Amino acid sequence: MARITAQPLLVAAMSLTLLVGGFAVWASWSWYSAAHDDTVAYAASRDEVLAVGEQAVQNLSTLDHKDVAHGLDLWQASTTGDLHQQLSDGRGEFEKQVRQAQTVTTAKVLDGAVTELDDRAGKARVMVSLRITVQAPKQQPAAKDSRMLGELTRTPAGWKLSALGQAPVGSNAPN
Repeated sequence: MARITAQPLLVAAMSLTLLVGGFAVWASWSWYSAAHDDTVAYAASRDEVLAVGEQAVQNLSTLDHKDVAHGLDLWQASTTGDLHQQLSDGRGEFEKQVRQAQTVTTAKVLDGAVTELDDRAGKARVMVSLRITVQAPKQQPAAKDSRMLGELTRTPAGWKLSALGQAPVGSNAPN
């Protein structure tokens, strides 16, 4: 009689073992697939580009006449290529103008988006919405919302802003 009872228990134990083993194989495969999925790496790259792009656009929209050298150093650290060269070439004259005007310009990122990303080529584009506030001596601060389009290039030091321009708005937008 004991022998009859042992068979169903053995079958149940073997079935449970196979089920658990199958689940372990499926879970391992799922984990491996997710860890090696290109979309995960692409999403991480997109998030990095957005964070760097927003910060770089904010850096290039912020400058204090009391610490203009530090601000311009930050501009140059945020850029590469032709944009970097333009900033370097015009630095002395621009520094003189800002000190003379005695302005403090601050920028706050309102929103941003990656509009293009070619991770393999190391190129990206972002659109960043900012609120830029300019404080001139003996005047009320003037705030203006602005949308900027930035191009980023991957360098050995990471993503850097390689071009920056005003985004067209309303009737200024191309057809």
